[in-house]
Amino acid sequence: MKNDDRASVAAWATTLAGETAAAPNFDTLIDRSGTSSSKWEKYAGQDVLPFWVADMDLASPPFVVDALRERLRHPLFGYTEAPAAAVEALVGWLARRYGWQASPDWLVWISGVVPGFTLAAQLLADRGDELVIPTPVYPPFLKVPGRCRLDGSLSPLVRSASGRWEMDFDDLARRLGGRAAALMFCNPHNPTGRVYDEDELRRLAALVVDNDVMIVSDEIHCPLILAAEKRHRPIAALDDAVAERSITLFAPTKAYNFPGLGGAVAVIPDAELREQFSESVQGLAHGVSPLAYAALTAAFADQSPWLDALNAYLAANGARLQEAVAELPGVSTTRVEGTYLAWLDVRELGMPNPADCFEAFGLGLSDGADFGAPGFVRFNFGCPRRMLERGIERLAQAVASFSP
Repeated sequence: MKNDDRASVAAWATTLAGETAAAPNFDTLIDRSGTSSSKWEKYAGQDVLPFWVADMDLASPPFVVDALRERLRHPLFGYTEAPAAAVEALVGWLARRYGWQASPDWLVWISGVVPGFTLAAQLLADRGDELVIPTPVYPPFLKVPGRCRLDGSLSPLVRSASGRWEMDFDDLARRLGGRAAALMFCNPHNPTGRVYDEDELRRLAALVVDNDVMIVSDEIHCPLILAAEKRHRPIAALDDAVAERSITLFAPTKAYNFPGLGGAVAVIPDAELREQFSESVQGLAHGVSPLAYAALTAAFADQSPWLDALNAYLAANGARLQEAVAELPGVSTTRVEGTYLAWLDVRELGMPNPADCFEAFGLGLSDGADFGAPGFVRFNFGCPRRMLERGIERLAQAVASFSP
């Protein structure tokens, strides 16, 4: 690595050290009007609070903003290769947080996680006729089979007696033992908020290896672990057998809240698969922007208390929402272990279209039908507490009008 690249990482570390002196204030309400925010423009001119798309109303950390400002000091923004500082930051992040010693050669930088898993599925289409997808799952997953001219083999999650969403391993074994090309996996899970335990991951990995199928794992929410007893583990880090059958997708864009900048990385240990994926990316997807690289590097290099503070704030928000839902007749939810997304079961209310019904009470939620689960809604609680409380008030008003 060149000296100037090492200096870049050192500069970010210095910035991060300075950031630790001031605790972030997540209670600040930020006016997003005039920013063309997709989240807020959906309800422009209406008295509807948006809690739908996975975009937080919490400020990106100062060290990410500072990295962008530093890059803006240079007046050219041409096509950009992955900076050595970004590679070093990502490899260090995987080792530091997950004990995964990834080689820099395994990395393929891409414009986003959704293009990444779509390209991966297209690449793997000649290995079988089906994509196995545990459901519910966020909508882009469900659109992939059609785009790849494959059948979607949907394996419903089950809600256990302990009150958490779990994979049905018997059902997965049957589906993976058939005409499967690959398993499309999401961990931490969107929308249920599960962070899968290592024993669950090992059972799943064994099915992948025993049936010689590939796994495409979307782990974009992995920095957002809200339950104190939980730890994220990349499934590809379990052993070499599953790693060589894996494409794992990471991005700090959700945790550090810069999804509009884009940028992600695919970690692909198998050399042949990685070469094929790289060729597909070059032909079908645009590259990562220089500003995205600046933000990605700052986030992956982060060792400040900022993320811990964010997770603590989000955990309190999640607990508050769960507490409020427990008081509402006809509505239930489960504990959110990771992400900032709550999955609400409103089937008992008998709403003809839950999302529309909640919008009528000024509450913009994601419709569970788009996730493969009619009768549910997803509530994004990544916001200042005052905004959450206003959302809870409107939730209660809507439920009261539909309760028996």
